[in-house]
Amino acid sequence: MGGKVLVYRRENSKRWQCSTRINGRNWRMSTGEDSLALAKEFAEDWFFRMKAKEKGGGLKDERSFKEAAKRFLEEYDVITGGTRNRFHVVGNERRLRLYLLPFFGELGLSEVTAGKVQEYRVMRYNSAPERVSPTSPDGKPEKKLPAKSTLHKEIVTLRQVLKTAIRHGWLAHLPDLSMPYKSAEKIAHRAWFSSEEYKRLYTATRNRVDRHENGRFHWHAEQLHDYVLFMANTGLRPDEANRLQYRDVEIVEDEETKETILLIQVRGKRGVGYCKSMPSAVFPFERLLQRNLPKPDDLMFPGSHLEMFNNILEEEGLKFDREGNRRTAYSLRHTYICLRLMEGADIYQIAKNCRTSVEMIEKYYASHISTSISAAAVNVKRKAKSKKQIIEHEKRNAHRAG
Repeated sequence: MGGKVLVYRRENSKRWQCSTRINGRNWRMSTGEDSLALAKEFAEDWFFRMKAKEKGGGLKDERSFKEAAKRFLEEYDVITGGTRNRFHVVGNERRLRLYLLPFFGELGLSEVTAGKVQEYRVMRYNSAPERVSPTSPDGKPEKKLPAKSTLHKEIVTLRQVLKTAIRHGWLAHLPDLSMPYKSAEKIAHRAWFSSEEYKRLYTATRNRVDRHENGRFHWHAEQLHDYVLFMANTGLRPDEANRLQYRDVEIVEDEETKETILLIQVRGKRGVGYCKSMPSAVFPFERLLQRNLPKPDDLMFPGSHLEMFNNILEEEGLKFDREGNRRTAYSLRHTYICLRLMEGADIYQIAKNCRTSVEMIEKYYASHISTSISAAAVNVKRKAKSKKQIIEHEKRNAHRAG
């Protein structure tokens, strides 16, 4: 083709390659052919496709988002040295594969602008699947919109990919990824069980044990009952409880309170930490020991009891709180934090025991706990001045005027 396309073969390779020069840059591609005649045909078709892309503006002289995402996934797990939770790493891969790459994959890195990111947010809301909500009064399907935290995690993954491109010199600067039109958010709390609701819950789980006496699901019912009591008296996250082994738990006598409690070595999303339980967590743990006769490295809760747990919530009318928030096993942790706040526990010690921050507790828990507001500090009344104080005040004013 007048020297516009070159067909060549490297040493120690059976496959023919082709190359051309467009817009001052060399473009190369493997033909995938061993035959020179077939390689020439492929090179000719490839050249015309490249010229068509050039005229249509589809020929990008830059790295694509797909390339940056591939480099990010190659580097991330290695650079973090395995310190990040494996589920977090898998979550990045899943978000890229399902959502980010289908939308941004073929774009050049410079084309990932603030406007394009906003189009992505709109696309995620518009493409949400329709489902019938259990709380829907008329049974009509509604869009299952992605949660705020879900979309936030996707934008975080997008930002990490673009930062990878910046480090390699493929992108000059990071675009604005903030949410436009963002107004002040209303204070929301996480679903938890009040003292009365928690009592209804563990009473129902205890009744379920009696119902399945000597039955097929008796062991599962006993495990669930102890799981509810254990979680609500330790404040562990569900994933932390799933990793918990018997050797991680020790029955000790607390020096300060002189009560028997559990000292728990927790392995979770923030690494290894410690938790001191409420005294009410000791009896469920002792029942687990007697029932399972475990080895030290056995899991405390090896099976999933979510189906039975959700059935009990449905039967007791506890699946949703008054704001429509769905209650899950995580709600037992929220219950622990809220009940401790209501009983006057120090917020810093709660945060330390739950391996979280004071800011998170103040934002999601303390804001809706009535006992977190001191009536004595709020209901302060100014005392009326005595007659003697009024006379002295008038004398001072007269002296200043003179």
